[in-house]
Amino acid sequence: MKSIVLQQKEELAYLTSQPYQARQPLEKVRSYLDSQVIKLITGPRRAGKSVFAFQILHGRNFAYLNFDDSYLLDKFDEDMIMQALSEVYPGYTHLLLDEVQNLDAWDLWVGKLKRRGVNLVITGSNARMLSSEMATVLTGRYVEIEILPFSMAENMAYRNIDIRPELPEAKAALMLEAEAYMRTGGFPEIAKTREITKSYVGALFDSIILKDVAQRHKLRKTQELYTLADYLISNYCNQLSYNDIADGLEMGSVNTVKKFCDYLAEPYLFFYLPRFDNKLRLMKKAPRKIYVADNGFVFARSFELSSNKGRQLENMVFVELMRREYKPGDTLFYYHTKNDREIDFVLKDGYKASCLVQVSYDISNAKTRERELKALEEAARELKCENLLLITWETNDVTEYKGHAIKIVSVRNWFLHL
Repeated sequence: MKSIVLQQKEELAYLTSQPYQARQPLEKVRSYLDSQVIKLITGPRRAGKSVFAFQILHGRNFAYLNFDDSYLLDKFDEDMIMQALSEVYPGYTHLLLDEVQNLDAWDLWVGKLKRRGVNLVITGSNARMLSSEMATVLTGRYVEIEILPFSMAENMAYRNIDIRPELPEAKAALMLEAEAYMRTGGFPEIAKTREITKSYVGALFDSIILKDVAQRHKLRKTQELYTLADYLISNYCNQLSYNDIADGLEMGSVNTVKKFCDYLAEPYLFFYLPRFDNKLRLMKKAPRKIYVADNGFVFARSFELSSNKGRQLENMVFVELMRREYKPGDTLFYYHTKNDREIDFVLKDGYKASCLVQVSYDISNAKTRERELKALEEAARELKCENLLLITWETNDVTEYKGHAIKIVSVRNWFLHL
């Protein structure tokens, strides 16, 4: 056991010696380090959870175990591992457990460590398992930090792109990079090598399907799972109908489709956004919309014949809203007006809508502009919300529409907080 810990310590030394892009919630999370609450870092595979943990623990004497290691999992023994950690990391103040969900009965062991006073930082890629089991075993004794692929701001910083360009050629370079980011996504390892996006993200997709879904849930018919996942990717930003999927993909029962859709949400591959309604019964019955954790998955797996920039931008806005700590079904929804006009995102604060967000890539066409403004105006009246936002590719303006002030903001200004 000690040899495994020593080997992982060598890997840790190499990993922590590399230059990394600072992530947005870094300083906020560092303030939790001296607290005894467990720091639970969740998010998709390869989004940078481990690196983020290294960053917040920089300068601390911390021990490290990586459970994406089959040898450690096969040989794991609680008493032996604690003895090995004490010998390899004498006097450590924090213990980092990487991808801990791979360990059987991990929650019981973590509970023991917590009761012994070990200051824990944990990473994991299974949203439902981690949050539900942590809530059951460690009620009120953990804080969850969600790490998603690079935001546009992080991508620009990593690529050394000037986000406040003065020269026309610098502005053109910024917008070209913004478009590349929108098309291929924000996974850190492809940020400087976008030509490998299809192969890299395609392999990541396979790993998630096989390891995090099929293997974890002991599913034999992986082809059905792949077919469903590809269907969801091809229909991102659209409404989800279990009945249509069951009929169209010949998957048998609606219950099977629902179960598989839930499985695919666990490893942060898909998110399902509810429709807002003041009546809870109607909200539960309304179809949800499909979103993908990163546009790179769409680029690698979708069967679109041509690039749909409108949906790419909408999905990108959804993920950015999640980075800004809006939660689907809690503070983030979509909405249909009484005239069946769709509002892409309703942001809630308590019981009230705090902001209505519409996304449209190009509003240069008068009919398109009228359609988007009309939807916002109707929703503003129905939801009694006057904070109205229309996100476009390059338009910045404030317009008055039937007595409502609507702010129109470009990708550059909204995503880069300008």
